[in-house]
Amino acid sequence: MNPSNIRIGFLPIARPTFDLDLARGLTAQVFAAVADAGYSLVGSQDLIMDGAAVEARIAELAAAEIDMALVLQASFADSTMVLQLAEALEAPLLLWALPEAQVGGRLRINSFCGINLAGHGLRRAGITYDYIYAEPSDETAREKLRNFAIAARIKRRLATVRIGRLGENPDGFDTCRVNHAALKSQLGVQVAQFELDAFFAAARAADPLKVAAVAGELHETLAGFDAMDRTATNGTLGAYLALDAFVREENLSGMALRCWPEFFTDLGCSACGALSLLSDALTPCSCEADVNGTITQLILQWISGEPVFGSDIVAFDIEADEATLWHCGLAPLSMADPDVQPEATIHSNREKPLLMQFPLKPGRVTVARLSEATGEFRLVIGGGEILKAPPAFTGTSGRIRFDSGAEAVMDMIMCEGLEHHISIAYGDHQAVLEALARQLALPVLGL
Repeated sequence: MNPSNIRIGFLPIARPTFDLDLARGLTAQVFAAVADAGYSLVGSQDLIMDGAAVEARIAELAAAEIDMALVLQASFADSTMVLQLAEALEAPLLLWALPEAQVGGRLRINSFCGINLAGHGLRRAGITYDYIYAEPSDETAREKLRNFAIAARIKRRLATVRIGRLGENPDGFDTCRVNHAALKSQLGVQVAQFELDAFFAAARAADPLKVAAVAGELHETLAGFDAMDRTATNGTLGAYLALDAFVREENLSGMALRCWPEFFTDLGCSACGALSLLSDALTPCSCEADVNGTITQLILQWISGEPVFGSDIVAFDIEADEATLWHCGLAPLSMADPDVQPEATIHSNREKPLLMQFPLKPGRVTVARLSEATGEFRLVIGGGEILKAPPAFTGTSGRIRFDSGAEAVMDMIMCEGLEHHISIAYGDHQAVLEALARQLALPVLGL
């Protein structure tokens, strides 16, 4: 995520009875460090030392629609000003205290004691916050600021999200149930429900020239594409074009759709290839109407800037300490092992195209799931390594070695009754997810 897109409200607070010259110098250092990191800063370096100054800064930040508020404890102050601004601003709050040289003589800024008082007051008021205690040049502090800032930006973006849900989850797939009210109240996410029949009509009416253009591109990308049944394949490509148009017309950030049995029985094709193409174009999609899966993919996509794969975990090899990720054939093509040409294939059970077939590329991954297994939302977070391996099954698959070990992950899934879908993004994004969970007041379950 580009830091210039993240707006940080800057609030340096102090008390006149401490060393204001030192406080101003430290404030300038922190301001420069944050600006040099590329963030868009709102608010000046002028020290805030009374309620009137707080009110003026609140008005400035509210007008700027900031993503987060950074309160610098430039010197000691009681909790009054921090609580005043925290109660007025909805943005996530990060407190920053500065170490002080212990060389005898006067306690010049007493910064940590200030955030200690603020933290207590915020906790009692039920306001979530996080903190940094470090020099302005400290790399660990900059990394924590980065994680917090990205999470804050995502939290704000979630409040504008509209996910399209096409059809209902299949019977017996309670893992894909949707809780409209809780998603709206806790994450700000709106779920728009649509029916399959109208969509199928749009898919059948897809422009044949546009279908042919997509087919021409896939002819160059997918081995065996020309061997697929043309009518069924065109059905999948028509569904892709209809979904793409639908997302734009309805202002959707992602899709969760019922892919079986109606795609096979009514439209005469598979949905998998369409979902793969749409996810590769950064519109995350989940099959089986899994809205929480799509939201998880969207969050990971925003963090990584890359397409995300919603997968089953279908097998464990405890002796080898590995697990197998698989889904019929909807992983984004950009996730394919570069040493293996992706193939076109048919659904293993329904025997209709179009599906993508390839092993996942090796590399570091983050796995996550917005879970409602307990009836309350939690964020499941883990990490691992995708291993270079041949396809385990038809469709899209990969072998993963989890950081916590295959047996521990298997035990966690079963003992916690977790959902059968997990989202995978390349890179290590666990710290940002943990920061986001704190800001959303979601418990974290380490996978």
